[in-house]
Amino acid sequence: MLGWFRKKKKTKEPVPEEQQEYSEEIAAGADEEAAGPVSDDDKGDAREPEVESETAGDAVDEARPPEVETEIPGDFVDEARPPEVEAKAAGNAPPARPEKNKSLFARLQAGLSKTRTTLVYRLDTFFLGKKEIDQELFDDLEEILITADLGVGTVQDLLDEVRIEVKRSDLKDPRKLKGVLSDKIRGYLLEQERTAELIMPESGPLVIMVVGVNGVGKTTSIGKIAAKFVNAGSSVLLVAGDTFRAAAIDQLKIWGDRCGVEVVAQKPGSDPSSVVFDAIELGTARNYDVIIVDTAGRLHTQVNLMEELKKIKRVIGKKLEGAPHEVMLVLDATTGQNGISQARMFNEAVGVTGLTLTKLDGTAKGGIVVNICRQLNIPVRFIGVGEQVDDLREFDANEFIDALFKQSSDEASGN
Repeated sequence: MLGWFRKKKKTKEPVPEEQQEYSEEIAAGADEEAAGPVSDDDKGDAREPEVESETAGDAVDEARPPEVETEIPGDFVDEARPPEVEAKAAGNAPPARPEKNKSLFARLQAGLSKTRTTLVYRLDTFFLGKKEIDQELFDDLEEILITADLGVGTVQDLLDEVRIEVKRSDLKDPRKLKGVLSDKIRGYLLEQERTAELIMPESGPLVIMVVGVNGVGKTTSIGKIAAKFVNAGSSVLLVAGDTFRAAAIDQLKIWGDRCGVEVVAQKPGSDPSSVVFDAIELGTARNYDVIIVDTAGRLHTQVNLMEELKKIKRVIGKKLEGAPHEVMLVLDATTGQNGISQARMFNEAVGVTGLTLTKLDGTAKGGIVVNICRQLNIPVRFIGVGEQVDDLREFDANEFIDALFKQSSDEASGN
């Protein structure tokens, strides 16, 4: 877990009494804001289907007769099944949900199914009808690759390298080109993965500043990343630096409760730099391992809002030397090539050091992952292929390519 993050052993020194008092003041102030009741609309973005569905097996159907409840306590009753079948099932565990039965790799394949259809299945169909490797084949192949959003420049580089490989190995069978393509794409992704490790600083917490435009799933990604750190044994502090949208503060608090981590927040409309300053003070005083800072979503073309991000980064750096250690940009994979321009603008403003690509399960253009790695030289940290916490996956180039190009067990069995 968190293979890109290597944790150094730290010796936690006792906190001076005056620093403890100051920390308690900050924490008390952070808890005094009038959060008010959270509406269903505000909760919608943060709530995940699995949180509600995981308890479905234990739920009591109000329409079910009491005697059935007594005979098979805790089991999920299928109304379509006769009572005698239900009685035989007494004492057995409720049937597992198909999603839970899937391995993590199978779920990754399922999340990339649209891209597999657009890219891999089209390649298979295309190569079956070809007898020889010629210029016409490369022209058609170029169209398929661009459709999967690998990008024109990346596709041209890729095909140039494939042509060289074909000549060098005297390859004649068009169907074997699929393996050559997957190996070349894998190489593009591995170039960035080799230098993607992030190491815990010598002293103080690891600070991750998360940026991105509105609607990309930034706050939800922060919550899922926090859960991964907690599961890895790290203490985490979340910072509600998006003070322009009240729902963002509430959403982050919901994630904080879910993960069991503290959230530093102030009232909506507060100066985000002030919130971040207090949070770094608190996180340092209490020896947190990781501090994750949420920021307001903004258009990359709005200069004044980008300046606010620069200010937040400067404040973090002044309060803690060397921080932020990671500036993570969250991109919506469904935006395709527009994500490239977003990444360039954010990189120029605050120096992006890592990427999280969300909603890959909702697009047929998963090739954007390859194009981003190739064009921007920024490592991809996480990819989102579903709504569950585990569906925000640490990016692994080999696993990603295998999930795209390898035949799944269902396909192998003909299902």
